Formats: sequence, structure tokens, C-alpha cells
Amino acid sequence: MLPWKRVLRPLAALLLALAVAAVPAATASASGTAAAGGGWNDYSCEPSAAHPRPVVLVHGTFGNSVDNWLGLAPYLTGRGYCVYSLDYGQLPGVPLFHGLGPIDKSAGQLSAFVDKVLAATGAAEADLVGHSQGGMMPRHYLKFLGGAAKVHALVGIAPDNHGTDLIGLTHLLPYFPGAEDLLKATTPGLADQIAGSDFLTRLNTGGDTVPGVRYTVIATKYDEVVTPWRTQYLSGPGVRNVLLQDLCPLDLSEHLAIGLFDRIAFHEVANALDPAHATPTTCASALS
Repeated sequence: MLPWKRVLRPLAALLLALAVAAVPAATASASGTAAAGGGWNDYSCEPSAAHPRPVVLVHGTFGNSVDNWLGLAPYLTGRGYCVYSLDYGQLPGVPLFHGLGPIDKSAGQLSAFVDKVLAATGAAEADLVGHSQGGMMPRHYLKFLGGAAKVHALVGIAPDNHGTDLIGLTHLLPYFPGAEDLLKATTPGLADQIAGSDFLTRLNTGGDTVPGVRYTVIATKYDEVVTPWRTQYLSGPGVRNVLLQDLCPLDLSEHLAIGLFDRIAFHEVANALDPAHATPTTCASALS
């Protein structure tokens, strides 16, 4: 691939992420945490015997509690789940585009939100489903903030579990004096996601998983944001790593599409949440 194409692909992905975050903003409620007509963030929802655990959706970088989940949240509520989503990692004066603050602090926000959901639903545990940073950040909550006692399963959709080199672009940072320090100072949530960061080193030291939690990773080989894509996978007990193209070779979803509207990925999320009633995920799942 020509060098300029290597630069344009991640840049295009970033611009698309910003566009996706901006366009549906009018659908948000005044609080910014509930989707109009989407059926989620309903604190009167009572978990059923079939789906006894509420599902907490954790958005990705530049996302928010509404825009990231206009596809998956209705998909899950339509299948009988009590579904909730939060905003985290907000920077002062930056509306809509979240997930930019220090990730350890974001994990603390997730902890408080899970407590709120469990108190409202009366459930003993929740399931977490996150996209991109939202699939990785909860691991800090599970490992360091007591979340393992409150979470049954974590499903990561294109999570940057071991960071990203952004198709090699992060390797160029040392050639621009002060660039990395500026990134850490202005958008620490981005700096934390660079492969080899202090945050990720601490997160992954001693193993990827904690006892008592089931982990599922759903990746796409066309991911242009979390690269190399195989670094998304986890190792350890209770882990299932899934490549989308092993389920449907025709699926061309990249980093954003897999989390925003890919119903093949959504079907695999549903399987991960209820493995006892899982059905095969195939290309036909796009119509389910």
C-alpha cells in the first residue's frame, strides 16, 4: 500500500467517527443518556427469568451513550434485555465526543454506573458490552475496582485490549518532539490506548483476565483503527475470541461498522450474553 494511503485510512476512520457522533445528537434526551424511542435506559425495566442480568453498553473513543448504540441497543431490548448506556471520559468544554479522559478515571465512572443499574434493577450482576475503548476500559474496572464481583460477562467489539499502533502511525511520534506529551496532556484517553503505554502495561501485567468473568472478543480483520487486529484477542480462562470473517467471509465491516450496525456481530453479542441458547452465527444473521 502506498504511504499516503496508510495515512488516509485512519484519518478517514477518525472523520467518520466524528460524523457518526455528531449527526444523531438530536435524538438524545436532555440528559444525554437516553435514546428517544430506543427503549433503553429505562430504569423501571425488570430483568426477566430468561435474561436476569441488565446489559450495560460502553461506548468507544469519540462516542457517547446514544450515538454508539443506535443499532445494538434496540437489537437487545427487542430481545427482552434491560439495556443501559453511560457517558464517560468527558473533557471540560467538549460535548458529545467522549472517551477522551484518563481511562482509569473512566473506569471509575463505569463502576458508579454499574452500581446505579444494579440498584435500580435489583440484579446481583450485570453484563458489559463495549465497543473499541469501551471493550477494553472495563477490564480496569474488573481488575482494580472490584468489578469482578458485579459482572458476569464482558463482550468486547473490536476492543483495543493491547493497544493500537494505528497502522504504524504511532511509531512516528518520537520523530515529532513534544507530540506525545501534548497528546497525554490534552487527550489522555488517546495516549492511554497507544500500544506500550503505562496504562496498558499495568492493565495486562499478570494476565488478561480475572476469575469469575466470561470474556468474548469479536474482531474484524478489516479493522483499521485497532491494529494489528489480532492484538484485540485475550488469553486466559473463560475467553472466547471470535473473528467476524470466520462466521461470515462476506462481512467487510471495519472498526466502526462492526459496532454501529453489523447485525452479524450483534447476533454474536446475543450469543455471548446467553450462550445456553446460542444459535449459529452466519451471513444469514444479517437478516435476523
